[in-house]
Amino acid sequence: MNSTKPIANPLTTKHHFAILDGLRGVAAVAVVIFHFMEFIAPDYHDSFIAHAYLAVDFFFCLSGFVIAYVYDDKLQQIGIVTFLKLRLIRLHPLVIIGSVIGLIAFLFDPFSNLHRLYDQKIVAMFVASCLMIPYPLVRERYFNLFHLNPPTWSLFWEYVANLLYALILVRLPTKVVWALTILAAFCLVYEARKSTYLGVGFGGDNVMGGGIRALYSFLAGMLVYRCKWIISTRLDFVSVGLLLLAAFLIPFSKPVNWFVDSGVVIVYFPFLIALGAGARLNKALTGLCRFSGEISYPLYMIHYPFLWIVLSYIEVKKPSISELTVITIVGTILLILLAYAVLLFLDSPIRKYLKKKLLKTM
Repeated sequence: MNSTKPIANPLTTKHHFAILDGLRGVAAVAVVIFHFMEFIAPDYHDSFIAHAYLAVDFFFCLSGFVIAYVYDDKLQQIGIVTFLKLRLIRLHPLVIIGSVIGLIAFLFDPFSNLHRLYDQKIVAMFVASCLMIPYPLVRERYFNLFHLNPPTWSLFWEYVANLLYALILVRLPTKVVWALTILAAFCLVYEARKSTYLGVGFGGDNVMGGGIRALYSFLAGMLVYRCKWIISTRLDFVSVGLLLLAAFLIPFSKPVNWFVDSGVVIVYFPFLIALGAGARLNKALTGLCRFSGEISYPLYMIHYPFLWIVLSYIEVKKPSISELTVITIVGTILLILLAYAVLLFLDSPIRKYLKKKLLKTM
């Protein structure tokens, strides 16, 4: 896995783990369905996908693995500034796109006038969302760090993790990363026990929980790469995808939930990363893995503003369970299609343009 040749072009990327890309898409779709279910069945005991909030921890772990794989050997060559520019090009266009969609959905929600309570602060909300400056404000709806596009909270911590990686973590010996990971695991268990679960980090009253989640999982992902924990297996994308999905379908049981969450994040997700990295790529599923991976980030970053409208509709119209089931199924499909359109016509062209501009300055 380690590159033995210097990389002349800093924009050159290594081999993609296609199955891991596909798993990212599985997790993103699970998040969308989970968010629908949060409004349909607010009590997690009644949700069939109650643990899909842990998909964020899977994303962090996968990020730690991929960042270490791609940049451990070349960050010194390209420099911290170029690394950060590359990460901004990869991540930030969809932060802006999601903020714009969130602003439009907030202002023109046909079932809610909530925006009128915040007329004097909407510009500040939008700027904070675009710049990823936490701004918890709307207590009527969960006091999110970023009301216009709530999932941005995890991107905030992803940026922090990337910065820490470039400044500190990439230089640390593996033994030190081990020590930090063990310490972070204890912090994670403490947070899970204190909060009774790990669905924290999104709001102004639980923001530090997100930092703990990001720290442990990012470090664990780094260790999977550095320790060469690649499990060669005949399992394919479907098999490993089902194993990932199983974690999200665990029934919610409050007395033991902190323990379940801790075990899934600390042990099971790093295991799945190692398994997915060594799984067999079925040629017939290559296109599905590619599509799943490509739409995962756009889907994650554009879906929630539409969920706010769904919540407003539920509050006003009080629809039946059968109608909500149809809304969830159709809504998820439409959001996947919209995410693909955003990828093709906005995100991908913007990133290609910015990469060309970066290359010209080098």
